[in-house]
Amino acid sequence: MPAPDRPAIRVLLADDQALLRSAFRVLVNSEPDMTVVGEAADGAEALELARSRDPDVVLMDIRMPGTDGLAATRAICSDPALADVRVVMLTTFEVDEYVVQSLRAGASGFLGKGAEPEELLSAIRIARAGEALLSPAATKGLIARFLAQPGEPERPAGRAVRLDALTGREREVLVQVAGGLSNDEIGERLEVSPLTVKTHVNRAMAKLGARDRAQLVVIAYESGLVRPRTD
Repeated sequence: MPAPDRPAIRVLLADDQALLRSAFRVLVNSEPDMTVVGEAADGAEALELARSRDPDVVLMDIRMPGTDGLAATRAICSDPALADVRVVMLTTFEVDEYVVQSLRAGASGFLGKGAEPEELLSAIRIARAGEALLSPAATKGLIARFLAQPGEPERPAGRAVRLDALTGREREVLVQVAGGLSNDEIGERLEVSPLTVKTHVNRAMAKLGARDRAQLVVIAYESGLVRPRTD
């Protein structure tokens, strides 16, 4: 149950398949702490509804006719008026060729369409809390894509320079975040409390201009702080 002073999580569904949207709607609305506030059949409609329905989280299909999920996510995440909106990309496969692009566009994470219902609900809550939805399998796919795309023109210049603003501990935590570890796992590995890890993560996000934890992963690889393993 949501706290008395905390409203239900507002969810916007964006998928060109009506049957899938219907299934997602029933599932989301069955939870006491979330509610569906709109449904879109393409990216353009998703952007319009994001601006008019004030969602907390958008479940966005990557492949849709017309304006696709990538373009819609990029528009949502670059709009200052929608700074609090989090986007979770829905993919047919966790190693979808657009996974890296979706994270660069500003998505908080991604989830395979074959995920269990509880995984989908958990993804919504995780995204709303500002965390990143990066499962071990998804993280491996992400790393593989970075290996395959060494010269992306969208690499933000200056991020490597801004890494100089991080403390040694913040860099250390960032490396662990890039590996897909949770705050609890990082805390155990570095022998500090999860709360301390969260503080370091938040400070790194502020210094690097990252929207959320998923963006930290992108920055870690794009800046060269972390390099994918090739074995």
